[in-house]
Amino acid sequence: MTNTRVDSSTKGSESQRHRFGAHLSIAGGMQNALRAAQDARMAVVQVFVKNQRQWRGVPLSAEDVAAWHTLRNAPGFGPIIAHATYLINLASPDPVLWERSVTAFADEMDRCDRLAIAGLVVHPGTPTDGDVAAGVRRVAAALDRLHGERPKQSVEVLLETTAGQGQTLGRRFDELGAILAALRHPERVGVCVDTCHVFAAGYDLRTQDGYAAMLAEAELSVGLHRIRCWHLNDSKADCGARVDRHEHIGKGFLGTRGFRHLLHDARFIGLPMILETPKGTDARGRDLDRINIERLKRIARR
Repeated sequence: MTNTRVDSSTKGSESQRHRFGAHLSIAGGMQNALRAAQDARMAVVQVFVKNQRQWRGVPLSAEDVAAWHTLRNAPGFGPIIAHATYLINLASPDPVLWERSVTAFADEMDRCDRLAIAGLVVHPGTPTDGDVAAGVRRVAAALDRLHGERPKQSVEVLLETTAGQGQTLGRRFDELGAILAALRHPERVGVCVDTCHVFAAGYDLRTQDGYAAMLAEAELSVGLHRIRCWHLNDSKADCGARVDRHEHIGKGFLGTRGFRHLLHDARFIGLPMILETPKGTDARGRDLDRINIERLKRIARR
């Protein structure tokens, strides 16, 4: 994945250097998400590369792929991020479900490769037998197999932090670090940090000390250079609740202060920062994604 970091420590124009975008629908054709993002003046976008409720996707048409690449190459736009279907569970102890998950993820990697998508975000998965160490080994085995079969693909797999609901992996950075440590090709895997998830998992981003402590743990376990993408979501649940419920920026328990430290941190300027907040319009008919991005820009300017 191309490094888009901007080296700067000034705050006055940082909002112009942040690459804000949102997860957008691919209904009616993959290229529609890019068109909608560019119409809304987003710098980046996240998409599913197929119907996320199905294991198998409809093949991409040559016409849609051509239209996609025309829009993808718009000056100043990108990188583009994809999110894997939630059906995939690379940590599953069930060999049938694990194999099905690997096959589905392989298809998504191949679609990303055809579309020149930079990063593919995936939840690490759930070891439903409660064996975290075995779950970590299964995720690593899946990624090793997929990368071994695709030595020339450039799409970067991005393991996403999770809120810690149930037995899901990824609540703590050391779990992601354990997966990376078990890989034969860890250089092909990065990390996506979701603000709602880490907050719900117990990292209090609202204070400078809490934010610094989270990054210290991330640096120790995975390395800050592996953080390749951020999901910017407020949280309907309080810190440590281990409940994954996204809220509009500044309207949840994180509040505006929960984003201030991140948006004033020059180390992450230039990385894709993706909204996954509820869709729709407000009482005045304004698009909620645009409202949330404007809030983020205001926080970054202060």
